[in-house]
Amino acid sequence: MTQTETNDADVIIVGGGLVGATLAALLGEAGMTVDMLDARPSALDAEAVGRGEAAARVSAITPVSERLLTHLGAWQWAAERRVTPYRGMQVWDGEGSGEIRFHADEAGVSVLGHIVENEVLLAALEHRLAELPSVRCHYGARLSALQTPARGRRLVLADGRRRWAPLVVAADGARSQLRELAGIAMSSRDTGQAALVTTVRTDRPHGGVARQVFLPTGPLAFLPLTLDDGPHYCSIVWSTTPAEAERLAALPAAELGEALHQAFGDSLGTVAVVGEVHRFPLVQRHAEHYVEPGLALVGDAAHSLHPLAGQGVNLGFMDAAVLAEELVEARRRGIAPGDVRILARYARRRRGDNAAMLALMDGFRRLFGAGNPALRLVRNLGLSGVDRLTPLKRLMMRQAVGERGRLPRTCR
Repeated sequence: MTQTETNDADVIIVGGGLVGATLAALLGEAGMTVDMLDARPSALDAEAVGRGEAAARVSAITPVSERLLTHLGAWQWAAERRVTPYRGMQVWDGEGSGEIRFHADEAGVSVLGHIVENEVLLAALEHRLAELPSVRCHYGARLSALQTPARGRRLVLADGRRRWAPLVVAADGARSQLRELAGIAMSSRDTGQAALVTTVRTDRPHGGVARQVFLPTGPLAFLPLTLDDGPHYCSIVWSTTPAEAERLAALPAAELGEALHQAFGDSLGTVAVVGEVHRFPLVQRHAEHYVEPGLALVGDAAHSLHPLAGQGVNLGFMDAAVLAEELVEARRRGIAPGDVRILARYARRRRGDNAAMLALMDGFRRLFGAGNPALRLVRNLGLSGVDRLTPLKRLMMRQAVGERGRLPRTCR
């Protein structure tokens, strides 16, 4: 190490989004020293988020993730701003009669989840981080190089500063620069789809139900939002072909609203587009491995999946909770946070669950994207059959609310 390096952090987290901030808060609560580096110029303006129009990007937060955020004290802050619970889910095939409905009562839970703007959750986490003296947040921090000294990892920033820690964590998203600097390969599957995202106002209230229709080109989801003038708003995620997404994004707002109404049907009445329209390609990725000595991947840096089940950020939250649990236990036993044996425990606990969800989402995408009449019959019979089997529905809902495998203590 040189004199210009800082070596007083137990862990450096690269990426201050939802997963990185959650990990920083969990470690900070345990008294570990954390440097969180983020390329954004500053933290969010807490007074501005959750006011007025809804932000474009939202997440479906499971009850298990809610427990984690409640443990951190972030959920309470977010709930005072804007969260929308949903107690029901409705999924149907736009090309047939197959349909399935879920309700929280069937799963024995009060809600199936909440739709929350990402900015609201992130502002809540940043509010919590500001209360933790062992966490230092560095904004405007851009990476230049990753080095491997005799122990730990050394980061060189674009402004020449260096940072060293026994463990560096990549939480910098699907296009993780840190992962690339570490030379960790990704297996990628182009889904052949792009997502169109915006906020709409519907003629009829959403009733606290998340709805999704499978169309020939991909799923269209209406996720309930509650703004100041009531429950008539939804965040839509329309997965379709890249060419169709480009065409739809170029439409005037009134024409896009009519296209949404035609595609979705009349369950919510007429549709008016009230938010900015965004589109992005859908690529499913999985890192070949999650850990190396002194390095770990979490969240989208390790895996990214199709948004049709809204599970992406919840998988990332579980990554953060499991890694934090392993690191805190290692600290109690006097083991350095970058010890590969400890990191391997994290990888074993998370990789299987993430891989299973990736495979499940890819299977759903293929089944519902198939135009084969025989497959269309199978999926319609399957949806309708499951809808009549209460025990199977209950099992599926328990999976959907996040009750899978061995949960970290902070999520129980």
